[in-house]
Amino acid sequence: MSQDPPLVIVEDLKKHFPIRQGILGNRLGGAVRAVDGVSFEIQPAETLGLVGESGCGKTTLGRTLLGLYPATSGSICIAGTNVRQAKGSGLMALRRKAQMIFQDPFASLNPRWTVSAIVGEPLHVHRLGATEQARMERVRELLQLVGLSPTHLNRYPHEFSGGQRQRIGIARALASDPAFVVCDEPISALDVSIQAQVVNLLEDLQKRLGLTYLFIAHDLSMVRHICDRVAVMYLGIVVEMADRDELYEHPVHPYAQALLSAVPIPDPRKDRHRQRIILPGDVPSPANPPSGCRFHPRCPIAKSHCAEVVPIWRELLPGHWTACHEAVAPG
Repeated sequence: MSQDPPLVIVEDLKKHFPIRQGILGNRLGGAVRAVDGVSFEIQPAETLGLVGESGCGKTTLGRTLLGLYPATSGSICIAGTNVRQAKGSGLMALRRKAQMIFQDPFASLNPRWTVSAIVGEPLHVHRLGATEQARMERVRELLQLVGLSPTHLNRYPHEFSGGQRQRIGIARALASDPAFVVCDEPISALDVSIQAQVVNLLEDLQKRLGLTYLFIAHDLSMVRHICDRVAVMYLGIVVEMADRDELYEHPVHPYAQALLSAVPIPDPRKDRHRQRIILPGDVPSPANPPSGCRFHPRCPIAKSHCAEVVPIWRELLPGHWTACHEAVAPG
């Protein structure tokens, strides 16, 4: 991992969606707190994994980082650019530096455009390549880079398999030569047989191009394979973050412990003897989160003060952070 200054710096980031109703979108008051005070850094050429159950705010966080959703408050800095203040040429420069690979490779590709138009569009938008011939040559290079044949230039998205469509999406994301890529569950819509190929491709591209990833996923086994560090998200906040092996072997937050207890173990003997943690109740609404620690209504070790006092974000061990009153350092 690089010792250079962080490529991505996020401080107390919040994204709230006002609650509206009716065809006129009248505001009712209150808001859905999809992301509610998240801070982290990502080093150059690092992969930070972001895990958590559906609806916890992972995708919203990824989109807010890139300015696709305007942040409610907080600060985001990517490669020296303040995302919230970027406008005009500064915003265009940010779009070159930071790109996104979307979850559904079919919904994110224009069905009326050929592969040539899809992958070549960033080159036109950012005015990369001196001539049209130079841009087409760059498109061919990008297709080869992601393992597709340049002979597919004039085909449409529906003529490809799911894995091939995701490779087209990756080629499009790389067209502007970005430094930072948000991978929003890039393998969850693919067949299991194809998932490993796409993950291996992302790893290979990172090594060759020096890319920095935020890797959002549900598959905890895959996250451990590809990520350097992992952040666990619950109801709009990050509750634990550590190096991947440290987190998977010594989780300290009760929610992270429950989440990781569901990861399959390939050894049947070990799997039979391990304890699975089943959490009671349902995830509270992000429009009305619990007071104090947001996890306390479902937490097996919660004390009375957990319902009243918001836990601080603290470093139990070097590089191992958590937001839990009762968490203790492993050892």
